[in-house]
Amino acid sequence: MIYITAIQSIKNSKKKVCLSDGTDFVLYKREVDSFGLCEDMEMTEELYHTMMEQVFIPRAKRRAMHLLERMDRSEAQLRDKLTQGGYPCEAVDTAIAYVESYHYVDDERLARSHIRFYQESRSRMRIAQDLMKKGISREVIQRCLEEEYVTSQVDLIRGLMEKRHYNPADATREEKAKMYRFLAQRGFSSGDISRAMGEHWECP
Repeated sequence: MIYITAIQSIKNSKKKVCLSDGTDFVLYKREVDSFGLCEDMEMTEELYHTMMEQVFIPRAKRRAMHLLERMDRSEAQLRDKLTQGGYPCEAVDTAIAYVESYHYVDDERLARSHIRFYQESRSRMRIAQDLMKKGISREVIQRCLEEEYVTSQVDLIRGLMEKRHYNPADATREEKAKMYRFLAQRGFSSGDISRAMGEHWECP
């Protein structure tokens, strides 16, 4: 038997309802009252299903659509946002499936768009790290990078050096070391950095 262990007040007239099985969800105070919820009350399967169909799933779908209107997100990012909003797992799963069915969430499309936009200013490794932070799988990232990333790393490094008014021909050892660190921190490999700088050396 599952029962309500606590009903806690949170901001904006909302209530956090805690169940004995570890499930938490958020309702407006008026909804708590309309469903007659109170502490120590049994949460029957029928009541939970009713709340899921009438409140959680429709609201999670609307919230997902609203979040995607503001910016493109990966599935992982959208799932985190909905979970943080207090939606039960079933409602989150249903909302994700709903937006995916219309291709509003598409990790591969997001990855390709990100790569095309940033490949002229960021290293291959930096872009991969950015996409992993968005929760996109390594498999998708690798496939999209292989197909979309066409910028020469050496040419990109040379462009960055030019923007920083760096000339490897007359740079001091200290300036070379500083530029090396700058480029390495941005995800460029030592081989590409050395080729772009026109010499083969290891940064101390």
